[in-house]
Amino acid sequence: MDFRVFILAISTITVGLVELIVGGILPIIADDLDVSIGTAGQLITVYALVFAIAGPVLMSFTTKIERKKLYLVAMAVFFVGNIMTYFSPTFTFVMIARIITSMSAALLIVLSLTITARIVDATHRAKALGYIVMGISSSLVLGVPLGILITNVFGWRSVFLGIAVLSIGSFLLISIFLDKIPTGDVQPLSVQIKALANKKIVFAHLATMFMLAGHYTVYAYLTPFLEMNLNLNQYWISICYFLFGIAAVGGGALGGNLASWIGSKKSILIIIGTFALVLFVLPYFTFSFPFFIVILMIWGALSWAQSPPQQDYIIETDPVSSDIHQSLNNSALQVGIAMGSGIGGLVLGYTNSVTSMPAIGSIVVVIAFLCAVVSQRMGSGKAKNMQY
Repeated sequence: MDFRVFILAISTITVGLVELIVGGILPIIADDLDVSIGTAGQLITVYALVFAIAGPVLMSFTTKIERKKLYLVAMAVFFVGNIMTYFSPTFTFVMIARIITSMSAALLIVLSLTITARIVDATHRAKALGYIVMGISSSLVLGVPLGILITNVFGWRSVFLGIAVLSIGSFLLISIFLDKIPTGDVQPLSVQIKALANKKIVFAHLATMFMLAGHYTVYAYLTPFLEMNLNLNQYWISICYFLFGIAAVGGGALGGNLASWIGSKKSILIIIGTFALVLFVLPYFTFSFPFFIVILMIWGALSWAQSPPQQDYIIETDPVSSDIHQSLNNSALQVGIAMGSGIGGLVLGYTNSVTSMPAIGSIVVVIAFLCAVVSQRMGSGKAKNMQY
């Protein structure tokens, strides 16, 4: 595998840490900034919303900028955002810093994916994208416990100072080892907007959104599920999260290797279909903790396995507009996370029980499966797009 892919994967770990790392330290941040925990929680919500919008918008307006230069500029802005967070005296300043960080992070994540797709051979593309997804998933899954650990020792602001220091390392690695990446075939913004009318890819984005929505319908409320169905204490709940995280990190490589072996289309359907089944049977394995751990880790691995073949599928479907579509797919992921958390909350409020959540999540994932099937059975849509 190209050494540069691993450098980009390291950068995505640094960038991805920022999003959810505040989740475990919200009470401390709220107390220090003299706001409620609910208000502090908006630091996560606003970050996700800005990320979802900024990715495709910034990719559209930066199509003519050489990719390495754009990556370094975005990383510099990311550094500034984290330094601002470290020195912010009030909640308002922290929120502004989070918006700046989110916009730069959205651009960096998509650039990592698109640059990786360009510097490797097509035969190794899905596998290479799997390493990038491993970086993203590992930062999102392991960010919370890491944030708690650092905060307990050095304080919550040091978390962002540490990320800023890591971003300097990423900046240097990219500047030294990455060659200039041409922009490729650049289309006018109007043509790129028309490309969004490609229903084949729209349904692919919907598959990503509903996949993550089904996942977070359950995952966002995993702690009460474990407490109610397995009577676990905090120690064993932490063990479950750790094992889930390890499996999720490997999921990116799993999806990439599977796509390299049998193709991206078959991989997407197998992963989503199996994921729906695993969620549905999850409550039926609570009779035995060892059996539950096995199904939990399968769930964790599948939760991030879809992304590499999906990104590869998008590139195959519309190579010219793949940059903007990869950005939109990441936006769909963010929307899915928010949607799933909301669905889980509604189910909990209506049933007052977390036991039914896996079944609801499974139904949502079935919708993702149907969207993927519709996408793959459609024509390329290029002829239709040319009519606009």
